[in-house]
Amino acid sequence: MLIRIALFVAIIAGLATGVLNFVVVKDKVTTLQKDRDTEKAAHKDFQDKYTVTKKDLDKTTAELKTTKQTLEATTAERDKAVAEAANQTKRADKLAEDLTRTRTERDDAQSQLAAYKAPGLSPAQVADAARHIKNLEDSLSGAQQENTVIAKKLSKTQARLDLYEHPDMVITLPADLKGKVLVTDLKWNFVVLNVGDDQQVKERAELLVNRNGKLVAKVIITSISKDRSVANVMPGWQLGEVYEGDVVIPAHPES
Repeated sequence: MLIRIALFVAIIAGLATGVLNFVVVKDKVTTLQKDRDTEKAAHKDFQDKYTVTKKDLDKTTAELKTTKQTLEATTAERDKAVAEAANQTKRADKLAEDLTRTRTERDDAQSQLAAYKAPGLSPAQVADAARHIKNLEDSLSGAQQENTVIAKKLSKTQARLDLYEHPDMVITLPADLKGKVLVTDLKWNFVVLNVGDDQQVKERAELLVNRNGKLVAKVIITSISKDRSVANVMPGWQLGEVYEGDVVIPAHPES
């Protein structure tokens, strides 16, 4: 009888231990499942952020490569313009030297012409010298005009190079510059102005648009021709619609 009771007690104790172990194991399994789900969510969040970061990095790398190529091309263009300007300056100096020498010869010929019968240049030779002087003057004038064109190209190239090297640089315009809006496009938010390269307008320069002395908008130059330019209306600076005939002045005039 005692053996049966002991056996029964042992069975009850075993069942109690089994139930207790089951509860403990179940709690551990539940905790492990929660930890697994948390780790899985964290891993997915990391993977998503990694994917976005990689896309941004690839885009930035591509933009940097493009900017570097553009900077190299602009630098090469600037160096070419500088070399061309130096050559034209040498040519102009040579022409000026030839002109000075020829004028001296002409003056000598004119002084000798007074004593026509004395040894010296004949009238035909004097005429030839005058023609030669005229040709040299024309050549010098042409060289000076070429130098002016090259100087403008060099200035524009330098401005573009400065933009790439210093994107936040403020671009100034002549303080007395004043133009008008010729064309407006409300859909694409750009305008055409009646000022351009002849008025020393520069790309990326900013102008204020006003009507009757009141500010309407601010625009930024995107392209330039001889006496025209195209500008985009800057976001956040449009206080009203821009109309044809509105006046534009520099936002950053030269001091």
